Amino acid sequence: MATTSSAKTVWEGDLAHGSGTTTPDSGAFDTVDVSWASRTERSAGKTSPEELLAAAHAACFCMGLSHELGEAGTPPERLEAEASVDFVPGEGVKSSRITVAGRVPGIDQETFTKAAVSAGGNCPISGALKGNVDISVEATLES
Repeated sequence: MATTSSAKTVWEGDLAHGSGTTTPDSGAFDTVDVSWASRTERSAGKTSPEELLAAAHAACFCMGLSHELGEAGTPPERLEAEASVDFVPGEGVKSSRITVAGRVPGIDQETFTKAAVSAGGNCPISGALKGNVDISVEATLES
């Protein structure tokens, strides 16, 4: 059965000078301000669609990696992932780079890296981006 997630954005004004607010229907976080400047100049206190995509990608990746490791009999104690999404005006989203550090008893760096690369290619957000956005993963196993 499909699950539907929704968010609403209200935008006022033209692209360069306007701004908007985005609110998730779940109430999981407060309304956030968005603007063109936050996409291209990193305007403090406002977010961008790409930052929201990065948050979604990092969360989805951690879930996927946790699943892969658990299925292999080596569930993680802790995973910390950061996704960095690159946006080029006039071209769009070009890449999502994921860096992950994890504490996973019973595996070595090579096994962790293989699981991380697999999760980077197979989590649902990666699936939605595949073919349009370059996805890379850098993994570090913590002791």
